[in-house]
Amino acid sequence: MAFLPELILLGGALALFLFCLGDGGARKARQAAIAVAVAFIASCLASLGQDAVLFYDAYRVDAFSQWLKLLFAVGDLLILLLSGDLPDVRDDVKPEYYLLLTLSVTGLTLLVSCLDLVTLVIAFELSSFPLYFLVPMRRERPGQRVQMESAIKYVMFGILSTGVMLFGMSYLFGLTGTTSLPLLMAKLEPVSRTPVALAGLGMVFAGFFYKLAVFPFHFWTPDVYQGASNETAGLIASLPKVGAVAVLARLISLATPGSQTLAVLLTCLAAASMFYGNLVALLQKDLKRLLGFSSIAHAGYALVGFVALDTAGATAALYYIVSYVFMVLACFVVVCRVSRDGTNVALAELAGLHRRSPLLAVTLLVGVFGLAGLPPFAGFMGKLALLKAALAKGHLALVVIAVINTAIAIYYYLALVREACFREGDDRPTLVLDGPTKVLCVLLIVGVLALGLAPNPVLNAISASLANLGLPVPAPALVW
Repeated sequence: MAFLPELILLGGALALFLFCLGDGGARKARQAAIAVAVAFIASCLASLGQDAVLFYDAYRVDAFSQWLKLLFAVGDLLILLLSGDLPDVRDDVKPEYYLLLTLSVTGLTLLVSCLDLVTLVIAFELSSFPLYFLVPMRRERPGQRVQMESAIKYVMFGILSTGVMLFGMSYLFGLTGTTSLPLLMAKLEPVSRTPVALAGLGMVFAGFFYKLAVFPFHFWTPDVYQGASNETAGLIASLPKVGAVAVLARLISLATPGSQTLAVLLTCLAAASMFYGNLVALLQKDLKRLLGFSSIAHAGYALVGFVALDTAGATAALYYIVSYVFMVLACFVVVCRVSRDGTNVALAELAGLHRRSPLLAVTLLVGVFGLAGLPPFAGFMGKLALLKAALAKGHLALVVIAVINTAIAIYYYLALVREACFREGDDRPTLVLDGPTKVLCVLLIVGVLALGLAPNPVLNAISASLANLGLPVPAPALVW
């Protein structure tokens, strides 16, 4: 039972592989992928109370990993509903698309339970390599091969970041003689200020920051978003971010409480990511590139919580990234449905959306207002929790920087609202939504509003799951 969700995914991936052996199995592969996602959700719910250590202490099933697996399961189903019939993916590779999507989710599911450097790297690569293949699956058009350029950049930067991370891990293993994370961090503490230890930790964190698209490890983000199909970009923008934040939470829980060096490093990266992402997003006219640069800024917001180095900060960061998944998917639903035959969407193409499809317009407004941090949406409560956790530890300057960046972000988010609600777009056709899209829009709207209006259940669940990780509990505790 402890390993049931992983077994469901692995069995589902094997079943999907069978659909890839013949021709014309795209529809059946999609139905099978949805069935696997539903079974994945059911298995996560059934195993929520499980607690076990597997594979010689390399893999831990606990409350922290189990609720994250449930989030991945829900996200997997939402992305399958978002994908529709994959209009911008070649027909001959659609079965492989669903197989690779399931394998990537499997890697993320494994990632949040890993307690060993070896299993951690394997899970990272299992989640990343399918994404490298999904990007170039986009259908080619005359004079457009941007997907190939994006895929090459994604693979090159991804392999480089993995190599750097492995090199840093080799230093840490050489210093401690173990790959077990709890033992490694305990043995590393006496020599943590030596040049070799600092170099090793720096390279390992660089690999994780690449996955989260933190400045200056962000190079791939806007180009991959622009070059990938709209559905693939929605996947890359959401679930992998949760995996990276979860791993950071585990690593920071093993760090020395009150480590000033780590707090200063995270502060600098958070400030740089917020300013860079928001300022460059002001200039974007392509909606996916705008969301790409916006994701860099949101990675910086997530780091604001980790600066506190306590349970309140980690809880706020995880709550924020969970909210971000729903908010960014709401925006990508609009991208996918406004797009004509899978092409990229310019901001001007949102004109008249309130008339062409009121439900899509409401979905966009909820997602955008949430990302901007306006009440009563999830983004507001997430930012409030982050700022409260950072301020409690005396990081006033970082809080001020985060507030300034929130004001900057509101400007370009309101530009989307202006196009969708205050431009007529009379020459653009009415958008007819199918049943799954309507269900998806309603689920995302309800999710963003529920997380904003009633954050306590989620915050309490996250805080309780973090209790076993060893992070110090602040006083007073986080209360809403």
